[in-house]
Amino acid sequence: MCAKVTTAIFPIAGLGTRFLPATKSIPKEILTLVDKPLIQYAVEEAREAGITDFIFVTARGKSSLEDYFDTNPTLEATLRMAGKTQLLDTLAATNMDSGRIAYVRQHQALGLGHAVWCARRLVGSRAAAVILPDDLIVAETGCLKQMVDAHDETGGTLVATMEVAPGQTSSYGILDVEAEKGRLVYPRGMVEKPGRGTAPSNLAVIGRYILAPGIFEHLEARTVGAGGEIQLTDAIAAEIAIRPGSVLGFRFTGTRFDCGTKAGFMQAAVHLTLRRDDLRDEFADYLRGVMDRDLAPLRAPLRAVTSAAS
Repeated sequence: MCAKVTTAIFPIAGLGTRFLPATKSIPKEILTLVDKPLIQYAVEEAREAGITDFIFVTARGKSSLEDYFDTNPTLEATLRMAGKTQLLDTLAATNMDSGRIAYVRQHQALGLGHAVWCARRLVGSRAAAVILPDDLIVAETGCLKQMVDAHDETGGTLVATMEVAPGQTSSYGILDVEAEKGRLVYPRGMVEKPGRGTAPSNLAVIGRYILAPGIFEHLEARTVGAGGEIQLTDAIAAEIAIRPGSVLGFRFTGTRFDCGTKAGFMQAAVHLTLRRDDLRDEFADYLRGVMDRDLAPLRAPLRAVTSAAS
């Protein structure tokens, strides 16, 4: 049994240019899915996993995110006077206890590995989780909770992994798999964004990690990798090379949405809306209407193309 993971790093320094103009003045992580900002889903997943200390790696223009996790006495007093206790409870979930949240600036956009490295002094010699909020994972038991439970038994470094289409491997860190046992994957190496046709497998690393302290030692070298950036994948690959068996992949259960893209963000919004008891029926009726009204003209040409292809 190893020490419990209680610290999580949230790298959120990116500019969110794919979502311009919305992100001109609003951090991408504050954009809402249904009625909660993207970052709130990540924080709730971390809390479920037993995380008590939160480190946000930010950049210029993220001050509204800091305000989001602060208390708002005026709003709370207004809700209290109006007897809106349910909304007060909802608001309480967005507050952070004093001393449990820290912000670190990443002054240069040098990659994910560099962002994680920026938090090294706050992490110290402990294992730490890393959550990329862009990867929203909807599951009965949160992805990080699944990983923390596994890490209690395995120790070392754990990375979340899932299968992707062969044509998508060049967009991910990919595991070179030696063996598998249950939900655990034993890699002999990792490759960041391999060239098309060169990927050692189709098992991609997704935005959840539990990092042993040794990973920060590799990041200290600040080695530049794919895309001219300091890659977290390269530091993990270096750990595998030096300490075989110290890094494991973990096949999580759940549905992952890439909310770093507009299509993935909208898919997540639809999925989450259909899971809500208070919204499901009305929204499902609307979707059925859209399918019947707006997509009907596309069906005949689509059938014709499909028939010709067959």
